Amino acid sequence: MRRFPHLVMVCGLVTAFFAFGETKSQAGLLPVKTTIASESGNFRWTYNVVLTSDSTLKSGDFFTIYDFDGMITGSEMSFDPNFSFSTSMTGNTPSRTVPMDDPSKSNLTWTYNGPDVSGQTSIGNFSATSIYSDAMDGSFTARTHRQVDGKVDSNITDTEVPTGDTPTIPEPATLALMGIGLPLVGGVRALRRKVK
Repeated sequence: MRRFPHLVMVCGLVTAFFAFGETKSQAGLLPVKTTIASESGNFRWTYNVVLTSDSTLKSGDFFTIYDFDGMITGSEMSFDPNFSFSTSMTGNTPSRTVPMDDPSKSNLTWTYNGPDVSGQTSIGNFSATSIYSDAMDGSFTARTHRQVDGKVDSNITDTEVPTGDTPTIPEPATLALMGIGLPLVGGVRALRRKVK
């Protein structure tokens, strides 16, 4: 093996990649549908969440939706009384997940407090109201248990979240400078071609 140290390192990385990929593919809770509805001048965001076939939901398991911008306090709803709700600016993050997390935007966490549930099933709808209707990509993490051996399992996926961030539009002066500069760059290139 001393003659092929790079081969050993590559084999190790490939093994680690597939081991991580297996763990990640065993997602426990997933948001399968997001709907946005107007509500008293604001917008209710509803997430339909399912439990996958190889997972068990136990008391203390949870899921978190990150960076829910413009949250209206007290607007959260769950159609399952076995879930409790909390909000924070950072966290509740399961192990082995690295979500996008802006500390200036609310994270929504629903924690399960009921009897064990196993196999593929809809957990129900979970919602909160925001002052914003525009969507951006956000993170969804969950902690459940593997059905095969009962060990804790974590997953992360993308979901849509509300945002109040507007795209940056260049100021008129910047646009004017670009309007002058780009033709000059083109002119210089044309002159160089003629000289050669």
